[in-house]
Amino acid sequence: MIIMKTYKYILSVVLFITAVISCTQDEFGSLDFVDTAVAPKNVTALFSVTQDNTGTVTIAPNSEGAVSYDVYPGDATTEFVKVAQGKSLKHVYAEGNYNVKIVATGITGLKTESTLPLVVSFKAPENLVAEILNDPTVSKKVNVTVTADYATSFEVYFGEEGNDEPVPANIGETASYVYQEAGTYSIRVVAKSAAIETTEYTEEFEVTEILQPLVKAPTPPARNAADVISMFSDKYTQTTVDMFVTDWSVVALQEEITIQDNKTLVYRELSYAGIITEVEPMNASGMEFFHFDVWSTNVETFKVKFVDFNGTGWNNGSDNIEFEVERAITEEGKWMSFDIPLSDFEGVPFSDINQMVISALPVGTVFLDNMYFYKMSDEQFDGGFVINGDFESGAEPWTIGVGTDPVPLATTGGNTYYSVNVANAGNPWEVNMSQKLEIINGATYTLSFDAWSDTDRPILPGIGLSADPWTNVTQEVNITTTKQTYTITLTANAGASDARVFFDLGAAAGAVNIDNVSLFLENLVTNGDFENGAEPWTIGVGTDPVPLATTGGNTYYSVNVANAGNPWEVNMSQKLEIINGTTYTLSFDAWSDTDRPILPGIGLSADPWTNVTQEVSITTTKQTYEITLTANAGASDARVFFDLGAAAGAVNIDNVSLFIKN
Repeated sequence: MIIMKTYKYILSVVLFITAVISCTQDEFGSLDFVDTAVAPKNVTALFSVTQDNTGTVTIAPNSEGAVSYDVYPGDATTEFVKVAQGKSLKHVYAEGNYNVKIVATGITGLKTESTLPLVVSFKAPENLVAEILNDPTVSKKVNVTVTADYATSFEVYFGEEGNDEPVPANIGETASYVYQEAGTYSIRVVAKSAAIETTEYTEEFEVTEILQPLVKAPTPPARNAADVISMFSDKYTQTTVDMFVTDWSVVALQEEITIQDNKTLVYRELSYAGIITEVEPMNASGMEFFHFDVWSTNVETFKVKFVDFNGTGWNNGSDNIEFEVERAITEEGKWMSFDIPLSDFEGVPFSDINQMVISALPVGTVFLDNMYFYKMSDEQFDGGFVINGDFESGAEPWTIGVGTDPVPLATTGGNTYYSVNVANAGNPWEVNMSQKLEIINGATYTLSFDAWSDTDRPILPGIGLSADPWTNVTQEVNITTTKQTYTITLTANAGASDARVFFDLGAAAGAVNIDNVSLFLENLVTNGDFENGAEPWTIGVGTDPVPLATTGGNTYYSVNVANAGNPWEVNMSQKLEIINGTTYTLSFDAWSDTDRPILPGIGLSADPWTNVTQEVSITTTKQTYEITLTANAGASDARVFFDLGAAAGAVNIDNVSLFIKN
């Protein structure tokens, strides 16, 4: 029997390996799971015991990222039982306490172990204690945690009409349920052991509704002052608003509150309300969109109307131009962001806006923030080595995995970005966005991007190879429901001309939105501002430190060349890697006590001393100089240098940087 079982497992492994080998790169989408796959997470199991005094327990293991489980029952049984993801096993126990060990295995063989306590008793549960609480962050959600002597598991009947299905959980864990409506419900808890008899507890419990936001509205992005006109937002300078509610408004109460140190407008029992800007009418004709964030639990439709006086004043409304736009509030109890094109307000010129009218259907309470007009910036996004990092040119050259399928995009308020919804947690590489580009082994990069989700969840950005052996370096980043800019530093552990920058997103469920991706090399020069002293700058290629000076708290290189001679006779150098044929940008500040030339360059630090230089004429005024140099030789101990001996006069140098040119 053992021989047959072993043969079965060996055959399974052979068949799995054969299946993997027979798949193509495109079928997998991305094979970088060899290096980026992580071990399964949140390994647990649900225990269900039959109430018949037999000790039969059903064990249903579960986790994020596992394909199978080795379940060790924890009794006298020495062999484990292999269980596929989504399946369960039955095991008969004698009465007692056990530790059930579960080893979860991912698709690449990575394992995670978890040990769970199990009580099997033929006594009915005793000392049942049920803690029933409203969830502090989710409206109308109730959490139930149970402890009881001799109990293995429990079920909760939450008492909502039309739903008789209990929610099961292990003793000590939590069963949760979200109600359709707030109110008082009869919640029944049934604790189970291996005995026929169960123990119950019933409580009349008031389910509460969260009636105002617990977190502030999403923070708007940074914008140039000329690109935004803000009516209400802590982010931008606010224009003059005469009043946020008129005497002809139909609203129970209008007030301003603070949520997480952020000012927020509240309109309670709103039918409609007027907002007035007549003292300084707004000219938003140069803008493209109107943005606002809204939160409500009982309003289904929110309407916005702008009234343009058309340059003639109120005039009993005879010359006014107005138009109303409505938007559906589909997410109850969540902040929703809207960007309405001004063209949707048909016929309104937006050159003389004196009034804004908001209304709600049905009458209800709304929270408002970040009401502003804006236009897209005329400035071009700089993605560094990344092409189309702002996705405004479509998907290309971004792909799913390393294949050719374009990534999914979304457009909101004229802004296009990457957007995907991960329905179920799995392996990180199973949901991926990549762009092929050159990565230099050993070089340090700064990867920056904007990201947000509909939940708090991790993502895995990185850089690495786009083919076998898939070597890469990643850093987990936790994103939230607020759009934020994230910046990470990555030192490449492999390089190639067709390497890639990538985002592995499949390890957790939830939406992922990404925008404004940039990848830059960090300054190849160390201590280019000399604020850490002379090291590693040296005179020539020896070990003597370079001379420094400090003025007004700023330290810089400073030397006085008494007599003109050979350029290399007065020199400052720093050893670093230079790659033959690669183009570099060398930048530095320099000034003198006279007009004179200097000779900066890059090249070898030993025979044959091959190098490339470019003469720069400096003056008595401190200026920033930038030159482009294409290396004609390379080595890991090459150098950046300044030859200064060809002319007499002082030379001061500061803020030296060397970058590989994009």
